[in-house]
Amino acid sequence: MHSKSAALRLYVESALAGRMASPFCPPSSEPPRTVPAGIPVLDAVTGGLPRGGLTEIYGPSFSGKTSFLQSALATRTASSEVCALIDAHDSFDPAGAESAGVALRQLLWIRCKTLDHAFRSVDVLLHGGGFGMVAMDLSDAPARLVRQIPLNIWFRLRRTVENTSTILLVLSQESNAKTCASLVLRLEKEAAAWSLEERSLPSPALHTPACLLDGWASTGEVIRSRARPKNLHFLSHPAIPESKDLVRFDLRMKEARSLFSEEERITDPG
Repeated sequence: MHSKSAALRLYVESALAGRMASPFCPPSSEPPRTVPAGIPVLDAVTGGLPRGGLTEIYGPSFSGKTSFLQSALATRTASSEVCALIDAHDSFDPAGAESAGVALRQLLWIRCKTLDHAFRSVDVLLHGGGFGMVAMDLSDAPARLVRQIPLNIWFRLRRTVENTSTILLVLSQESNAKTCASLVLRLEKEAAAWSLEERSLPSPALHTPACLLDGWASTGEVIRSRARPKNLHFLSHPAIPESKDLVRFDLRMKEARSLFSEEERITDPG
């Protein structure tokens, strides 16, 4: 019996030689190639954005997801890569992205009206190839609708991006891709920083002490990462001493803007 098994194994391996790895050996578990997202403290914690894998960034509003997206797009476009953004709820701000360093000439912006349109767009772009990063922003989409996306859809996206050099980045309020993601990062808002300096509003005749948003602090927790070094030590959050996968980072506004636009000037009714 043993000799027959050995002979059968030899026959199968010789028949598949040159076409695939040995079917009797486990597949290689080498970590994926990664590139930085542009926020050093998060890059150190996550190991970077994996190429050929799905990265999921989730958290509530004002937790830093948009800043993370802009930083990643700026870093990739600065490296002469063409990127695509599937905007599932028409919330992308081109002017803000450009001020954050995103090269808009190298960004394909797809504005979607439905989740079905968004997922179909991602599928087409991944199959077409040629993009350094494809990002899908579901942050403003209703969470209950995103939860209804079948797991096999996420699995299909994972399989499509595999063995490519494309980064698939998904932003949402909750984690939905689960084990289909190579990297899952949860962001939480912590505190806002306000500037109390006196500023002039748009009208030269109007001057008032203005309290402006100067930046905010967020915490990021690695939920899942295939690229993270196993011997890496993480910064601990003071409120959660036992947490070793939590890091705090600050996001600063590049330009302080007035509280009021030209159309919203305060005028004296008298």
